[in-house]
Order: sequence, then C-alpha cells, then structure tokens
Amino acid sequence: MFEYHRPVLLREVIEGLAIRDGGIYFDGTCGGAGHSGAILAAGPNVRLIATDRDGEAIEEAQKTLSPYAGRFSLYRTDYKNFASVLDREKVAGLDGFLLDFGISSHQIDDKKRGFAYRMKDAPLDMRMDLRAPLTAEDVINGYSEEELKRIFREYGEEDFAGPIARRIVAAREKEAITTTGRLEELVEEGLPPRMRGAACARKVFQAVRIEVNGELDGLAECVTGLFRRLKPEGRGCILTFHSLEDRIVKQVMRDLSVGCTCPKSFPVCVCGKKSEIKLITKKPLTASEEEIAINPRSKSAKLRIACKI
Repeated sequence: MFEYHRPVLLREVIEGLAIRDGGIYFDGTCGGAGHSGAILAAGPNVRLIATDRDGEAIEEAQKTLSPYAGRFSLYRTDYKNFASVLDREKVAGLDGFLLDFGISSHQIDDKKRGFAYRMKDAPLDMRMDLRAPLTAEDVINGYSEEELKRIFREYGEEDFAGPIARRIVAAREKEAITTTGRLEELVEEGLPPRMRGAACARKVFQAVRIEVNGELDGLAECVTGLFRRLKPEGRGCILTFHSLEDRIVKQVMRDLSVGCTCPKSFPVCVCGKKSEIKLITKKPLTASEEEIAINPRSKSAKLRIACKI
C-alpha cells in the first residue's frame, strides 16, 4: 500500500486533524499521498488541496488519490506558497492543515537524488525540486570554507564543522567533489578517529540538504500564516524530524498560544495580545515501538498539534 513512501504517525495525524466531513484541508508536503489519502478517506465530502516540490511525488499522489477524483487539487510548488494556492482555489479558511517535513522513502532510496550518504557513487544533488538551480555539488564545490563551516554548524549542529570544511576545500582544489561517497570520505577524514563510523556523515548531509532546499527559510512565517488561515476550531498538525525544525515550530506555536504579555503589575492589559491557538499536544507525539519496528525512519519524528481559537 505504501510502496512509494510509508506515512509516519498516520493514525495520530488523522485523529489530530479531527476531520470534519465537508471540510477543506491542506497537505503542504503530500509526498506519495499517504496522509492525503487518509484525509480524503475520512469523509465522502472532504476536500483536499495539496502541494509538493517534487514532480515525481505529484505524479505518485495523482495516482494514489485517483479514487477521490473531483475532491482534490495538486500543485507542484513549495508549501510556503500556500497563500497563492489557496487564493487560486478561492479558499478563505481551512478546516485543517498538515506539514510533514520528512524526506520521503522514495527520495532517500532513489540513488540519482543523492540524499543518502550510504550510496557511495550517487551524484551530489539533494534537490527536492529538480527544477531548482542549486545542487549539493554546487554547495560543496562553490561555497567558501567559512560558508561551509557555517552551514555544517548551524544546520547540521556538527561540532567538527571547521576541520571538515577545511578537508573539503583542500580536496576540491585537486579534484571536484561529485559523489556522495567522496563527500562521506572527506567528512570522515575531518573527524577524530573515535568519531568515525557508519553514520558519521549524517549531520553534514543534513546541513547540505537544508541549504540546497532552503528548508528553514521563511518557515516560522509560513507556520504562522497557516494557523491564521484556519477557521475557528480548525486543526494544524506539524511533523518534524530534526531539532532545528522542531525548535522553530515549537516557538511559533508557543507565541500564538500566549495571550497578554503585560507585566503582572499592570492593572489592565495594554498590549492587546490575545491567544490565537490552543495547544492540543503540550509535548510532541512520537512513534510507538511497533511503528519504529516497521518503519525505522519514524524514530526521529515529532508531531505537534494545535487548534485555532
């Protein structure tokens, strides 16, 4: 059923959305449409609007959702363009939205995409949208040592960002770095021997992928905008897979859930700030041991849910 991509925390997402039959829902990262299909299956009059940057994902979603023809619209675009998409669909308010920031199993397993460090001779690509001009090869061979160090540290939270960046810059002066395997080798060489191992390149690959796809750019503004586009009692579900995303999402949801910020000594509120959402999950939901056994990639997933007041 989920050959293209197995959706993470599927039951929890559908329960979290509290789907209303006749409601309009937005899936900003539809992938293979595992979550999207479950949303449409929740009621005969549910309508779905979905986006994804990956052309292959859109094609797969079109096939997966074909039994629900007439009740969904798909757009190949960044979810951050949600406002223009909803305006085009003449949708003023949503009953719910889902953002799933995980990379699809298909993207990871597709050798030509270059997302996985374990595929030794895969090209350094990492683009979620193959129409985008910037590739991982451009970043690794074109960024300065200081720029590489910055993204490894900021986006990968890599403690040895400096030595790894220096190793890469020295190596590319002799020969361009064009494969995932060569990048993994250079990362390993930049680490102390005790830190070398099977997954030692994970943080650097994450950092490069985030840079290539601009994953954190405008994320806070997008999440804020989507919550404000909800109808009263509408639900927002957000799945994150690393601490940088989750930190941003957590902060946005906290800010939107807090009301008056005036000092307690003030007799009346002068700031005028009101709570916009109610947190359904005080702490994020995570995958069960059973789900992790079936889909190990769900282990790092965190699901946060909130309701529009």
